[in-house]
Amino acid sequence: MKLRLMLWLLGVMLKRALRRKARFRELLGEMRGLDWGIATEDLTIARHYRMSSQGIRVGNGLPVDLDLELRFEDAATAIRVLKKPTQQAFLDGMMAGTVRLVGDSGDLQKLQRLLKHL
Repeated sequence: MKLRLMLWLLGVMLKRALRRKARFRELLGEMRGLDWGIATEDLTIARHYRMSSQGIRVGNGLPVDLDLELRFEDAATAIRVLKKPTQQAFLDGMMAGTVRLVGDSGDLQKLQRLLKHL
């Protein structure tokens, strides 16, 4: 339940940043959008975000056409990593096998640049 709330709140924060923060809009415009999602490995909890400079759409589940997916071993691991989403936390999780990145690691760096402006 806590992870579901965190992912819903992330969607609200992304939409708010798009409305209020010029630098966030500027970076998103330079990227020409980013479609990404977060899920547990068994897909019991999954949410995706379709971001462009025109707007942000959020939905349940993970469509197959996403640029980037972050998959976590379980909800507790996801909460621990997402509370402090540093590059080192993701690398440690990948090395331990609790975090899996599906997609291009360059997209993860773009996402981290955007999330700094929340």
